[in-house]
Amino acid sequence: MSRVFNFSAGPAMMPLPVLKEIQAELLDYNGSGMSVMEMSHRSKVFQTIADEAEKDLRELMNIPDNYKVLFIQGGATLQFSMIPMNLCKNGVFDYIVTGAWSKKAATEAKKFGKVNIVATSQDKNFSYIPDCSDLPIDDDADYVYICENETIHGTTFKKLPNTKGKILVADQSSMFLSKPCNVKDYGMIYAGVQKNVGPAGLSIVIIREDLIRSDLPENTPVYLRYDTHSENGSMYNTPNCWAIYVCGKVFKYLKSLGGLEAMNKINEEKAAVLYDFLDKSKMFNGTVEKEYRSLMNVPFVTSSAESDAAVVAATKAAGFDNLKGHKSVGGLRASIYNAMPIEGVKALVDFLTKYEKENG
Repeated sequence: MSRVFNFSAGPAMMPLPVLKEIQAELLDYNGSGMSVMEMSHRSKVFQTIADEAEKDLRELMNIPDNYKVLFIQGGATLQFSMIPMNLCKNGVFDYIVTGAWSKKAATEAKKFGKVNIVATSQDKNFSYIPDCSDLPIDDDADYVYICENETIHGTTFKKLPNTKGKILVADQSSMFLSKPCNVKDYGMIYAGVQKNVGPAGLSIVIIREDLIRSDLPENTPVYLRYDTHSENGSMYNTPNCWAIYVCGKVFKYLKSLGGLEAMNKINEEKAAVLYDFLDKSKMFNGTVEKEYRSLMNVPFVTSSAESDAAVVAATKAAGFDNLKGHKSVGGLRASIYNAMPIEGVKALVDFLTKYEKENG
């Protein structure tokens, strides 16, 4: 079996033990005589799979009883619309724009109300997180929105913003389950699972019950209402059964490692290997201010776009895949999510060290 170290920002690597377990169950899940891909979402077998997935996620994150866990199709981008549609009361939304994804979310929200950009780091190409200790929060703001870890620009919030009592909504797609999280600090957390948890096509929404409204405008599409999913146990229509099943496997795997505290320690050790190299290198430079560096997504550059491209080609030839930076920013990017073993990061650093000696 030949597997590369895949540094993709998503879909991304999954834990090998989980993949092997899925492989063993592919044709016959738990004696059912069929694959999970074939079974009815209304069956007792699948209901057990979904119930266990939610139970394990609740245990991993210590999710309070007054928060609902919803499995919704459409990926994180669909939530850019669902959030303002469902949380709109006054029609005012405060956004903190720290990168490409929070910027896109703010743009989408403008279709549903007034958007205030209460803080941004665009002045320095999103290389830092702005001071969010005393923001000009609008008195009428329905919520305050952040992308807690920016996948493209590689920044992360080390401290949550002071929302002055307003609901905090966080896109955690590229950091979900990478470290402990105090769910009570948020009104809503959501994540597209294809980066750090499972296959593409599913978002997990964790939302406080009092934010799930039944008094939405009549023209709100039924599938885009959180109450639709809440009242039907995420089974209003056929959900992404396969993704829910795989995520459930990953949840159990994380529990077996010791939970999110243990995962955070592993991720800190992994990131340190790469950042230590970048800090010492004369050829490669990280693009994020040290204080705001992501443990999950590490963007870096050389002296020119041509040199960046040559490095990407060399890494691919050496068995390291998807190190090309996002098309909007260029450069290189190593996404080192939960499933990336520290051996992969060390191997990459060894290769880049050798490359620099030969080409510096």
